[in-house]
Amino acid sequence: MKQIRLDKFLAENGAGTRSQVKKYIRQKQVQVNGEIITSPEYKLSPFQDQVLLRGTPLIPLPEFEYYLFHKPAGCVSAVSDSRHKTVMDYFRGYRSDLFPVGRLDKDTEGLLLITNDGALAHFLLAPGKHVDKTYYARISGKATQEDIQLLSQGVDIGEKRLTLPARLEILSVSQEENQWFSEIKLTIREGKFHQVKRMMHVLGKEVLYLKRLSMGSLQLDPSLKPGAFRALTEEEIASLKEL
Repeated sequence: MKQIRLDKFLAENGAGTRSQVKKYIRQKQVQVNGEIITSPEYKLSPFQDQVLLRGTPLIPLPEFEYYLFHKPAGCVSAVSDSRHKTVMDYFRGYRSDLFPVGRLDKDTEGLLLITNDGALAHFLLAPGKHVDKTYYARISGKATQEDIQLLSQGVDIGEKRLTLPARLEILSVSQEENQWFSEIKLTIREGKFHQVKRMMHVLGKEVLYLKRLSMGSLQLDPSLKPGAFRALTEEEIASLKEL
């Protein structure tokens, strides 16, 4: 059975920040199996040992949690940032070990997986796994069959190698005041910095709006407004782990 530090257990189960729970421990407000513990480094088994804070039992949270988050524009995909609002600011009051799986640009909206499952995150982000990621975009310019062909072969975005083959679907093409605009769906199998924007730039087009719709088997829930999130269903978790 995995053991963790007492201060980590308390913080992850909503008792307070690391600094707060250390004060509780040193003030003799924490008991483990009926014994007062005064060392934050004390090791315990979360699902075997009984922990009381001021006489109230703390029920351990599940080992892993998974949330489907509709990231809004204007926040960065980071745990903390000194200048910008982060995606984790929307999860204040939740367990402290949650983190975003991968990154979406500050101005990009859409699906972002939030979890504390490091093994799953590593799998989904590993370059060799090539997990599909699908985006909706509005771009300047006229999307063409030639664009579809070029992207299916891979394009040069300034890396050592061409991008992996990508799938472009043209949803609409319109002209407004002598300027062309297109709506597209683009599925890529990598996650390079600003990749979609760089790929469109190679085609002579500019991304005006970008939204991630899916990552692997996980689909953005249309009922979630930007800034909202929900826990993944058991079926969604199982599908991700089967990839």
